[in-house]
Amino acid sequence: MQDLVSVVTLGSVYLLFALGMSLTWGTIDILNFAHGSIFMFSAFSASLVLERTTLGLLPVLLIGAAVGALMSLLIQVVAFEQIIKRARDRRTAEMQILIGGIGVAIIPLAIAQHHTQSNPFGLSASSFSVESISLGGLRITNVAALTVLLAVALWAAAALWLRRSRQGLALRSIGVDAQTAALMGVDRRRLALVTMAVAGATAGLSGILFTFSLGAMTPESGDTLLVKAFACIVLGGVGSMLGVAFGAYALAAAEVLILTQTNGSWVEAVSFGLIFLVLLVRPAGVFGRKEVRRT
Repeated sequence: MQDLVSVVTLGSVYLLFALGMSLTWGTIDILNFAHGSIFMFSAFSASLVLERTTLGLLPVLLIGAAVGALMSLLIQVVAFEQIIKRARDRRTAEMQILIGGIGVAIIPLAIAQHHTQSNPFGLSASSFSVESISLGGLRITNVAALTVLLAVALWAAAALWLRRSRQGLALRSIGVDAQTAALMGVDRRRLALVTMAVAGATAGLSGILFTFSLGAMTPESGDTLLVKAFACIVLGGVGSMLGVAFGAYALAAAEVLILTQTNGSWVEAVSFGLIFLVLLVRPAGVFGRKEVRRT
């Protein structure tokens, strides 16, 4: 049963990180490869603040969310919007955004590496302390419990927003056919900014909780989770809220199983293995739908 706690905890970390990435990719067709750097730099920014003052968990979470949202908005305005304006067609824009995201991600990575000399950094200066909780013989930390609750709550809120709100329905229409949505009066730029801000905020929150959970992270930690998030989205299906949740917990279950049955050396290969298998058997993902593009 303790392994089940590990699966739920690890899956929630993946879900919280992958949620924003899935949201932007499935609606506004932006596969943001700078998402990992936003995750890392939000926690790094909070660690810099904590070098000068002592804060509790809530202020640190707010700093992480704010930095993540601002970084994501800046990347959207300065880089991605300019690429979309100048691209010949949709496919060209998607490829250039992917490459541009990789380029943009290097900047915060280089800043953090220079400041830390590529050494781990943490949030130990916070007044918040990680404690273990015992529930029916099972043990879980307060950070892990908060991560599970926050991941599930934000995932449910995002799913309801996309299905029930006017903005969410407009956003989904962009994902189906951006040109027709524009003709119907949908403001793609405004919705894209909102979506990127939400995605950045979730990345920032996950960065803070991840750092509290492990005690520290390195400037390169975001790159590792980026691969995990990509696997979660591909496994579940691009654009599917149910799919990204399934992918996150399925990947976590596979990794925990490998970790408990072996010495752990194969854990990092699980993500790539699942991506390969899903692309062979069901290219659209478990909950994805086939896409038809008219040219």
